[in-house]
Amino acid sequence: MPSPRRPLRSVRSRILASMLAVTAVGMVLAGGTAYAIQRERTLAQIDGRLADAAADASVVAADAAAPTLEGTLSALVQRIRPASGEGTFALLDGATAVVPGGDVPLHPERDAAFVSRILDEVAAGGVVRGTALVGGEPLRYVAVPVGLTGDDRSGTFVFVSDLGAALGPLNDAFTTFALVALVALVAVGLVGWVVAGRLLAPVRRLRETAARITASDPSERIEVVGADDVSELTVTVNDMLDRLDGALQGQRRLLDDVGHELKTPITIVRGHLEVMRAEDPADVVATRDLAVDELDRMAGLVRDIAELSDLNRGLRIRPQPTPVAALTHTIRLKAAALDPEREWAVTQAADRTAVLDPDRITQAVLQLAANAVTHGRGAVRMSSAVHDGRLVFSVEDDGPGVSVEAARTVFERFARGAVGRGAAGSGLGLAIVAAIAAAHGGAASAEGSVFSIDIPLVEAP
Repeated sequence: MPSPRRPLRSVRSRILASMLAVTAVGMVLAGGTAYAIQRERTLAQIDGRLADAAADASVVAADAAAPTLEGTLSALVQRIRPASGEGTFALLDGATAVVPGGDVPLHPERDAAFVSRILDEVAAGGVVRGTALVGGEPLRYVAVPVGLTGDDRSGTFVFVSDLGAALGPLNDAFTTFALVALVALVAVGLVGWVVAGRLLAPVRRLRETAARITASDPSERIEVVGADDVSELTVTVNDMLDRLDGALQGQRRLLDDVGHELKTPITIVRGHLEVMRAEDPADVVATRDLAVDELDRMAGLVRDIAELSDLNRGLRIRPQPTPVAALTHTIRLKAAALDPEREWAVTQAADRTAVLDPDRITQAVLQLAANAVTHGRGAVRMSSAVHDGRLVFSVEDDGPGVSVEAARTVFERFARGAVGRGAAGSGLGLAIVAAIAAAHGGAASAEGSVFSIDIPLVEAP
């Protein structure tokens, strides 16, 4: 049963959540900073207005020609006119004495608690400023004590500013900003969801394709769309799938070939054991010898497979400076033991010192020599030569050689030469030669009865 989907943990959701979080934080920081700065400016303007009113009150009180304290307070209220959202009033001995005329919406003098607070603060000394809640609205105020020489009564001029009225437009503007930001955030989320889905579509297809691919059908590939990083990832995954497909096909071919190669000796041994006459000692010995021979052939096949596997993994290749001419003659001496009745000769030996693995090159050339003994006839000629920066080792016999068609596949695993080249072998010897050549950066080839390995010439310093 498939596991339940968890959308919140998907890459698409995480990308969208991160994008929305960053956008929201940016909007909050930008809006909050702008609001705080503008609010401070507004409060600074209000405080400046209060400071101006206090200074004007001191000047007006000093210049007033009124003979009474009531007249001085009345002059203050009349000459310092409040703007919209502002108000003034005057107190005389703790009671409201003067209020501005006309339709003034702000009447803080009607709040007894506020008036009492003003009187207490002024009694403590000097001009006072502060903020108070009057009728549920925040007010900024300044109170200036006013006195007249020869008059024992105390007067107070009060100037107030409605913070709610002053900050109202700013609050409304940022309320609108918050609504617009919310709508924009929703729009960003919708667009981001679509864009993230389109960008991650190749990744989703990659996951779905990878889930469908099995060892029995690894041929499906992911469509490459666009030319971005995700597309490059798709190309990389397709290349990986190609290599995986090739490895699986090679594995299947190897298993098929090994099964086919082992089937013949097993069938031979089984058939002879079934018809063997146990009472006939000669038949028992003959069957035993045949079984041992077939088992030896199977052991050789397994050994060759292991050897080829090691070579394909690039193991045990140890290049070192090697005199090519001496190596060529040494190989001829070893090859002569394969068939002492044949004529063995070195027709050419390159007078160079090359960097190569002498053991592996010896193994490869001896395998070519064994191939000549098994499938060819007549004298066997060996050579080493340098052509266009390449070092070529060759083995030639007097046999009919391989056809052009067979030469294309003769170095593949379990390949068989053309009819007329003698007995069949395991089919892995020439594949080992090709693997050794490839490990040196070269290749193996066949042309008629001439078999060669061609590797880059790396001369010793």
